[in-house]
Amino acid sequence: MNKIIVGLGEILWDVFPERKVLGGAPANFAYHASQFGFNGYAVSAIGNDLLGKEILNALEGKQLNYLLETTDFPTGTVQITLSGAGIPQYEICENVAWDNMPFSNRADNLAKNTTAVCFGSLAQRNEVSRNSILRFLETVPDDCLKIFDINLRQHFYSKEIIEESLKRANMLKINDEEINIISQMFDLQDYTEQEICTKLLNEYQLAVVILTKGVDGSLVFTEKEFSCLPTPKVHVADTVGAGDSFTAAFVAAYLHGRPIGEAHQLAVEASAYVCQQHGAMPQMPDAYMELFRK
Repeated sequence: MNKIIVGLGEILWDVFPERKVLGGAPANFAYHASQFGFNGYAVSAIGNDLLGKEILNALEGKQLNYLLETTDFPTGTVQITLSGAGIPQYEICENVAWDNMPFSNRADNLAKNTTAVCFGSLAQRNEVSRNSILRFLETVPDDCLKIFDINLRQHFYSKEIIEESLKRANMLKINDEEINIISQMFDLQDYTEQEICTKLLNEYQLAVVILTKGVDGSLVFTEKEFSCLPTPKVHVADTVGAGDSFTAAFVAAYLHGRPIGEAHQLAVEASAYVCQQHGAMPQMPDAYMELFRK
């Protein structure tokens, strides 16, 4: 399938105590979308440094398309520590290349041919990249699927950024920790999680809202449908990138016209597999991936 799916925003190295692996939620999403038969693109910025060159080499090795502008700022890194349950804690370096992503002619041309684009709040912490993201969203075709993976990290978000992003999106991906923050921010403390999701769906005229709850399952809301599935019990290596693979699998199935419940099931299975691997971009087994290519 030649349809272009873009992961727009941060690309970086996730630095664990014993190794570093390529990461950044939009890049993770684009990689998994490419595994599911689409033409995935990572759109971001890197520095003119060794880490930037290593990102290019890594993307080439993964056969992932990219549009990475080179800047005078250092390539992004995130220091990650894992709890005993494999849950990551992040220390995200500031004023790096992906904070200063320009909107180039190449980005303009790519946006005009994009079928789906996934973006978050983190890469909007700096005005330069935020403006580039908003311009990209304004340039895509009218029927482009725009997925807001809210991705709240540390203090790098605001109510204004979240509201403006919701207005531009037609699909929202949020997790249980993030929905608690949103309930406080939007004065929805008296609402249940399901009521908050339904309210966001209706208020911002979204086609789909996805709520993931870690080991407690996941929920998908549309105007007419509701899906609730448990999380498979697996041996967790780490959960980095699991949510991104969930979103990519759901979007891939959704764009293929699969029913909401089936798209949800495929997303759950993909995420469970990624949880059993180290790093955010493991290669899916060929036999498993055939499920997405029928």
